[in-house]
Amino acid sequence: MAGYRKLGRTASQRKAMLRNQVTCLFYNGKIVTTEARAKEVKSIAEKMITLAIKEKDNFEEVTVTTKVARKDKDGKRVKNVVDGKKVTVFDDVEKTIKKDKPSKLAARRKMLSYLYKVTEVPAKNAGKKKATKVNDLTDKLFDEIAPKYVSRQGGYTRIVKVGLRKGDAAMEVILELI
Repeated sequence: MAGYRKLGRTASQRKAMLRNQVTCLFYNGKIVTTEARAKEVKSIAEKMITLAIKEKDNFEEVTVTTKVARKDKDGKRVKNVVDGKKVTVFDDVEKTIKKDKPSKLAARRKMLSYLYKVTEVPAKNAGKKKATKVNDLTDKLFDEIAPKYVSRQGGYTRIVKVGLRKGDAAMEVILELI
């Protein structure tokens, strides 16, 4: 018996479909799909959530000094003339950042290798490239999803049967994060 469902697709098609459905599950919180696909997506998603729970607090806060351009009241950069050239004036600013420890970094990269990037386009700027925003699902996994499930010992998703699909009578289900 095989270790996974083939879902009537070639290996590359199956991998792309499962990656897409796992990405959509984490982005939206629930998806509607067939029962066989949901069972495959569930196992992958639960492994990723478990990994995020294990590594969620594995970082250190570091204070760094960076240079930031000084701006005037209108939000434009302040420039001074030095040796006949206009040069932007920079200020030193201290910031506190989270620095991943090696095991969390490895977990983050493992998630990034599997999940697709999600580009969000605001409704008023539809069709324009300028105001798009790329969402980082690994941050969402570590910061939002993992803290919800810290006290749980598995079972982070739920499959709810909806009914038969009209075209081919396949059992449709809703796969959602609990």
